[in-house]
Amino acid sequence: MKALITGASSGMGRDMAKILSDRGCDLILVARRKDRLEQLCALLKTRTRIICADLSVESECMALYDQVKDEKIDILINNAGLGVFGAFDATDLKKELRMIDTNIRAVHILTKLFLKDFKARNAGYIMNVASSAAFQPGPLLSSYYASKAYVLRLTEAVYEELRRSGSKVHICALCPGPVRTEFDSVADVKFSVKGLESRYVAEYALRKMFEGKLVIVPGALMKCTRFFGRFLPEKAMLKIAYHMQKRKTGQK
Repeated sequence: MKALITGASSGMGRDMAKILSDRGCDLILVARRKDRLEQLCALLKTRTRIICADLSVESECMALYDQVKDEKIDILINNAGLGVFGAFDATDLKKELRMIDTNIRAVHILTKLFLKDFKARNAGYIMNVASSAAFQPGPLLSSYYASKAYVLRLTEAVYEELRRSGSKVHICALCPGPVRTEFDSVADVKFSVKGLESRYVAEYALRKMFEGKLVIVPGALMKCTRFFGRFLPEKAMLKIAYHMQKRKTGQK
């Protein structure tokens, strides 16, 4: 098998690369930082190709596909993403637009292009990394939460289209809560809940993907939060969400 992983230079993308390589899967790893990709490549056991790309740029998403479209890719993992923390009227618009381009446009483009190839072969796996943020609105991380909701809903809709058509292609959304990665430092936040180990999330996600799970939620806490959140009034959920987000700044 061969997998393409975006955002592979750190965190869950890096761990998924190691796990898949250990299982004998050849890899195409994509990220902006060439030095990180080269360091990772040296640790892997299988044939690995690295591609440096900034997926917030549409032309680089298209160029990435053009570079690999003739290779038989079995697994696409859309893992690249980032967040911007702060009140909506105070956050930097350019940073938010870059986040939207990475979290939404890149996932949309790559999912559509590779899905067509997978459907033609009637085989393949697509994992879109969303977040538990996709299940609710997130004051002070409003654009990030909204972007992950897009990823989740797009994935669910495509899943049903594939099921109805009888396709053997599988698509899923990974929706973890806090994970110990570089995300918090990039978004300039500190998680108020202890994050799961990245390696654990990566292993769990891949196992559930191969089992055919649609929405993958690692960890008992996030499963419970998702379940009980369905019974709260919308305004009560917003108040709780705002309180939780504000705690990330160290303020009360």
